[in-house]
Amino acid sequence: MSFLDCSCISHTQVQPFSIEDRYEDISQQYLSSDGSTCALSRTGISDDITSLSTEASHYQLLSELGRGFNNLSQVCMARHTPTDKLVVVKSTNLDECTEDELLQLLNEVLLCRLFRHPNLLTSRLVFSFCCQLWVLTPLMSYGSADALLRTYFPDGMSESLIAYLLHGVLRALEYLHEMGYVHRGVKASHILLSGDGRVYLSGLHSVYSMMRDGKRVQTVFDMPQNSPSLLPWLSPELLRQDLHGYGVKSDIYSLGIVACELVSGRVPFQDTHPTLMLLQKLRGSHCCLLDVAPFPLGEMGGLKVSRSGVDSGIGESVATGSLTRNATTDRPQSPAPKNHSATLHNLVQLCLQPQPERRPSATALLTHTFFRQVKRHTRDSFLSLMYPAMPLSSPPDTPVSHPLAPSCHTHSPSANSHDSVWDFS
Repeated sequence: MSFLDCSCISHTQVQPFSIEDRYEDISQQYLSSDGSTCALSRTGISDDITSLSTEASHYQLLSELGRGFNNLSQVCMARHTPTDKLVVVKSTNLDECTEDELLQLLNEVLLCRLFRHPNLLTSRLVFSFCCQLWVLTPLMSYGSADALLRTYFPDGMSESLIAYLLHGVLRALEYLHEMGYVHRGVKASHILLSGDGRVYLSGLHSVYSMMRDGKRVQTVFDMPQNSPSLLPWLSPELLRQDLHGYGVKSDIYSLGIVACELVSGRVPFQDTHPTLMLLQKLRGSHCCLLDVAPFPLGEMGGLKVSRSGVDSGIGESVATGSLTRNATTDRPQSPAPKNHSATLHNLVQLCLQPQPERRPSATALLTHTFFRQVKRHTRDSFLSLMYPAMPLSSPPDTPVSHPLAPSCHTHSPSANSHDSVWDFS
């Protein structure tokens, strides 16, 4: 039984239709643009879940990873018992959704079936289980960049790791923009990293089409859903909500905010009043990259401070902070000022231009000097920068559960650690 013909939906009637071949040519172009990525995308890799069954009884729910979609969706790690493969199940009770929320869910499901890119987290395995919609995605064992910052890198990541993450996001944005869509939800919690080091951009519920009457328009005016939680990342032209509208360059501004987020471990403008935030963004405030300690050094001030201005590939924040702490300890103060490279400063300055026409496109940014280091390293070398973060695995003390019964009630997983919950908003 599919989502489109689920008998539990009583709010509105939705007629099934197929859109999978709509952009087949351009999708194949991007899938084959990188030989290694193409091979990984088409062969039996660990992230391929299309061959798994669509029977809910074949999945054992393990630990809860988080919640999303206005707190209506529960996101759990699960095991496909016939193959012992770990996946992520996002279950949403359709009876609790409004008509607008149902349409938003439908749009996200359809986009997941439309888009095909090695840096976009999509799912072609969607089915209904009684009154619940189940969306299955591969398990991103390292979780989101936001969770990594909060748990392992509270003072920011190394520039090499940041370059690797942003390069994957830019490739996904290049694809979306070429397809005629603007993402509108680029932030660290929507950047996911798989166990073998592949970067994925998620958050497709905020994606918006730039196509009108079969033609691509340059600007749109719709405000994204759940916009209050997105305010720090949104561009000034989107926040203005005026007759000028916004376009795909809005995502480039969000990328600049994410770069600052990954560098410092803190979200710019997070505690700023929305009106003051808009004014600062319209003025082109570049307070995101401060080469000074964001907090008093306190008793940690005796640590040696590097003044070289050169990223070693490990990063000062990792070397002096994250490697000397346990993930369960309290968040430490910033160990020392960090000197950011000139190329990183230039990248952020380009992305945060107040005028969208002055920002480079995703394609142009991929050629920026800051990303040259991505080509000089392998995926394994970037994974080495993740220490002390460890990939998720099946909880060792999880009891073997019985097959799921056909019920519309929400199933509580056997383990639930709120300390490691991801942000799926």
